[in-house]
Amino acid sequence: MKITPVILSGGGGTRLWPMSTPECPKQFLKLAGDATMFQMTLARVMDREFFNAPLIVGNAAHAEIIAQQANAAGVPDASIILEPCARNTAPAIALAALAVDDVKAPLLVMPSDHLVAEVPVFHAAIMSALPLVEDGWLVTFGITPTAPETGYGYIRVGDELTAATSRVERFVEKPDTATAQAMIDAGNHAWNGGIFLFRADIYLGWLASLAPDILHAAQKAMEQAEWQGVNIHPQEAAFAASPSDSIDYAVMEKADRVAVAPVSMGWSDVGSWDSLYEISAHDAAGNSLQGNTRLIDSHNNLVRSDGLRINLIGAHDLIVVAHGNEVLILPRGHSQNVKKFSS
Repeated sequence: MKITPVILSGGGGTRLWPMSTPECPKQFLKLAGDATMFQMTLARVMDREFFNAPLIVGNAAHAEIIAQQANAAGVPDASIILEPCARNTAPAIALAALAVDDVKAPLLVMPSDHLVAEVPVFHAAIMSALPLVEDGWLVTFGITPTAPETGYGYIRVGDELTAATSRVERFVEKPDTATAQAMIDAGNHAWNGGIFLFRADIYLGWLASLAPDILHAAQKAMEQAEWQGVNIHPQEAAFAASPSDSIDYAVMEKADRVAVAPVSMGWSDVGSWDSLYEISAHDAAGNSLQGNTRLIDSHNNLVRSDGLRINLIGAHDLIVVAHGNEVLILPRGHSQNVKKFSS
């Protein structure tokens, strides 16, 4: 049975302001190559031997840019569910699970704004997890930690189920640095990357028992949805009545048949300018440059501009971003504070 990719594209990307804006959030930007992050996500599931046409869940305000970028990526057959309002990931995935033709179809749920450097490794992990999924398990992909990151949730890996999967013992909230280091040293924790694989009917069944208000709102919204070509418009009032909750809180942390497939695939959520610096190519002086820039005696800077020329002399360890009329300058290591400007 082919897998149906479900690509979640409703995020706002506030931590990558000023380039990421409500009108064009980070998933639609070319931050790490010649394609946007959204298009790179589509590219991971292009093989129609294994994957059905994707089902994209996005903000109704982004309908035009989603369609344009999907077509430019060579994916004109994608169906697009346009959320009339934001209700977090559990309701968004419910809409997708209700939209598929075969309720026993495996759904591969992926955020549209993450990077995966080792795509074949990701595909191998997916295929290894499929037998559990067919048997009714909910599977999450646990990213092998490379540092004691405090911006991610963690998964404690429990008893082995197969050679490639284990039972999830528990989910761990974002820890402090000491706790994160202790978990990494223990060797039995993975980052929670927010990528899932499960059957549509199994997910809906867990919603029915754990979060029935979310399920009922999604069902009503889809029963009254308007279909316009590839675009699906859930009924606004019905969907707005749904509680706003993540799949982690609503289902994954409460269900009792949840497995984790640990994988080391060069993953990043590109959640800040600092994380973009870490994964980007650098020149001999350690600078990551994109756009109109000129540097003299400057080292270890991230510089991005889509218009203005940025000139640096004797500058070190800075983040400098210019977009339109906005210029952001701050020391590297402090980019989590950027969201204070974008709120």
